[in-house]
Amino acid sequence: MSISYDKLWKLLIDKKMSAADLRKAADIAPNTMTRMRKDQEVTLLVLEKICETLDADFGDIVEYKKSTDNDKEMEV
Repeated sequence: MSISYDKLWKLLIDKKMSAADLRKAADIAPNTMTRMRKDQEVTLLVLEKICETLDADFGDIVEYKKSTDNDKEMEV
């Protein structure tokens, strides 16, 4: 299983907003932003804060990507 926040970073560019601006506006911890930059999981509460701040939906900021057989081998 893999998560991608590429849609979020593109949305921020479209809104001319930096990740630091989002972090402050949504009251998100710096380590949470680091997790997102590494495409790691964050809580739904964090995603909800981001959606509220950007007036977006979950699908606008996060994307689920199926693991390939190659990815599964790397996890073991």
